[in-house]
Amino acid sequence: MKFNYYADTDSLYIDFIDGPGVDNVIITDDIVADIDAQGRLVGLDIQHASKQSDLSKFFVDGLNPTLEITGA
Repeated sequence: MKFNYYADTDSLYIDFIDGPGVDNVIITDDIVADIDAQGRLVGLDIQHASKQSDLSKFFVDGLNPTLEITGA
């Protein structure tokens, strides 16, 4: 899973799996889900992300992820 934040557009994209999305589902005006050809969730595009959530905190509960920080 990969989180990509774009400050210039205040958008957050969460990649769940690698690969192209072939369709999307509009969840709200600010949230769109990308779906692959097998119907799997590829990613979520969240517009106005800083207004949707506190981006200064990141919690992972129940997992032991490897944390890699890039592009600061």
